[in-house]
Amino acid sequence: MSLKFCNSTENIRGGVNCPSKLHLSAPLPFVGQKRMFARRFIDIIKQYPAGTVFVDLFGGSGLLSHITKYHHPRARVIYNDFDNYRRRIANIPRTNALLQSIRPIASEFPRNKLITGVARDRIIDVITREERDYGYVDYITLSASLLFSMKYRTSLEALRKEGFYNRIRQTDYPICSDYLSGLEIVSCDYMELFEHYKDTPGVVFLVDPPYLFTETGTYSESWRLADYLDVLTVLAGHSFIYFTSDKSSIIELCEWMGRHQSMGNPFERCLRADFNASMNFNSHYTDIMLFTPQ
Repeated sequence: MSLKFCNSTENIRGGVNCPSKLHLSAPLPFVGQKRMFARRFIDIIKQYPAGTVFVDLFGGSGLLSHITKYHHPRARVIYNDFDNYRRRIANIPRTNALLQSIRPIASEFPRNKLITGVARDRIIDVITREERDYGYVDYITLSASLLFSMKYRTSLEALRKEGFYNRIRQTDYPICSDYLSGLEIVSCDYMELFEHYKDTPGVVFLVDPPYLFTETGTYSESWRLADYLDVLTVLAGHSFIYFTSDKSSIIELCEWMGRHQSMGNPFERCLRADFNASMNFNSHYTDIMLFTPQ
């Protein structure tokens, strides 16, 4: 097994590499960042001994890893940056410059109102030039300034299809050069990372997968029910901090499984037939029939 780690920026505090400033929210927009849990998470993380190895399996915005490293400066903290959040942080100066170019165009319209006509075309032109000239645009951060209702798009093609609103951030995003300081950064499948550290003495896994039945469009891979259940296999026999929501019903499902341990898979003997169906032009689904063979 070969995991490729990269070093984060370095900052010295207390003789070790770690963040000099504590962030209680991610420096750039990210779906599912744990800012509401931050202070409670700090209370929990402080209870672990100094020699603990923390492995953030679903690193996301890096907020959990950042907080952990800040409060355990001498601990190993492995951050799985599967979504390349560090690239977004590295490009904060370019993102600020792009927003500075869009801001006067958007200001022609009232705050939170729809941007239409020539102004909308001009904004698209600015974004197109940015991508052409610099090869990168942080579309998720840009979405936070142009789209409503927690909509995030990850490409110019997808952004073109949306209505633009004047929600432009009025100040620059702070440069967070040491936000990921001291972390051991890797980008890989979470199960590969788990296999690498599962036998490490004193390891604690931070487990924050995409939530079941919530929007996962900005993540680098799609998630099915089986994927959510697979995550549970890393919990048995290990110390962990696990995040979910009441929308997922995952806790209720696990409690039900605990009460019916001998049931097994009721569909194991079944054959399956699928039928494509639609509710309207934009909504399609698959009906499934499972039946036992005669």
